[in-house]
Amino acid sequence: MSPLSSNTQAILLLTAPLLVGRGVQSHDLLTPAEYKRLATYLHQIQKKPADLLTEESTEILRLCRAVADEGRLQRLLERGFLLSQAVERWQARAIWVISRADPEYPRRLKGRLRADAPAVLYGCGDISLLENGGLAVVGSRKIDDELVDYTWSIGRLAAFSNRTVISGGAKGVDLSAMRGALQSGGKAIGVLAENLERTAMNREERNYLRDGNLVLVSAYDPNAGFNVGHAMQRNKLIYALADSSLVVNADLNKGGTWAGAVEQIDKLRHVPVFIRSTGQPSPALDALESRGAILWPNPQDPESFNQIFSTRMTPSESPQQAGFSLPGFEVDDNPSNLITKQSSKASTNTSHPSVLTEEPDSEKRNTGAESPETSNTGKSGVAIQADHFDILFSTAKKLIKELAKEPTKEADIAAALNITGGQAKIWLQRLVDEGVVEKLTKPVGYVVKS
Repeated sequence: MSPLSSNTQAILLLTAPLLVGRGVQSHDLLTPAEYKRLATYLHQIQKKPADLLTEESTEILRLCRAVADEGRLQRLLERGFLLSQAVERWQARAIWVISRADPEYPRRLKGRLRADAPAVLYGCGDISLLENGGLAVVGSRKIDDELVDYTWSIGRLAAFSNRTVISGGAKGVDLSAMRGALQSGGKAIGVLAENLERTAMNREERNYLRDGNLVLVSAYDPNAGFNVGHAMQRNKLIYALADSSLVVNADLNKGGTWAGAVEQIDKLRHVPVFIRSTGQPSPALDALESRGAILWPNPQDPESFNQIFSTRMTPSESPQQAGFSLPGFEVDDNPSNLITKQSSKASTNTSHPSVLTEEPDSEKRNTGAESPETSNTGKSGVAIQADHFDILFSTAKKLIKELAKEPTKEADIAAALNITGGQAKIWLQRLVDEGVVEKLTKPVGYVVKS
């Protein structure tokens, strides 16, 4: 574990329970919402959390009265000795800690969750795996042997396809998928809601952690026990770290798996949500399908498995952007048309059922008499010729204006739009030239011109 940055130290003092031994947890900790307000205010006055540990902290705390109780902040910042004990314990167990202010913080979480990304992450293992993307596999803790085998085989195929499995590390679906990947020589990310320290000390996990095939990560103290709220919230992280997702099973209208999947489909839309399409029927999976989830096409080999990752979701949750799409995305203004029903869920056809699937241009057909070049016709009957690049840039411009309402880094914009840094640079420079956005130097970033 590398030394904690000053920003991380300050954030831990303000938000972390710093559980050491049987000590009593402080009840004065800032909640995520409270810390978010404080961090926003510090940014507005051009200060960082680390500045709360300097000689000018008294003046900064006085300024922060507008968003937090000065005495409360002072008491939390005085827990330096407790922090040193916690850090010593974490170091002895090879547990690392990073904050949003650190360069190692996963770009995917920053780009997708933005201000709602956890202020602090604890983990064990190769932190670089968090940038891999991969397949999120989620489901219930209580599953029968048939689903254990099914989920294990998904993890195994992911390993053979050089795709990382991302799951919650709990019994049932989570562990089955992760073990399928790890036992087949693949890689896995376990996003934990509880007991990071205990899990990291397990003999089986230690071997995979040591070999660089597994990373465990949590937004909660390494000694924190089970908490329903934590279990529900970690679903956001699982999906945000992934490129695609598969719901193996769930309970209708209840539980974390159901809530997380519904949130992805209806609101966040970070990744496509697939549902198991073979085996025992499930009312919960049927309900998710009716909301827009996609039937899992049951790939049988790495080639067909990797085709699944050509599916993309529109990157915005806001209603006015729900139909926007980037290169390789298909646009459908009617959410009810995002899936194509199959007559039998037991089908093993590996062709993708969603209209979001990427297709070569030569395979995109019109059912009418027009040629593809004249498929868009106005009321006058005159064919409309569209410049695809201008259409694409117009869409990107609207999305970037939403993302850059506050100063935003180029890398964060690239991550939010799921594009390369080079493409983001090209679009941002054009917007600068057009006078739409302004390039900042301290700190480096971009913001919409007012």
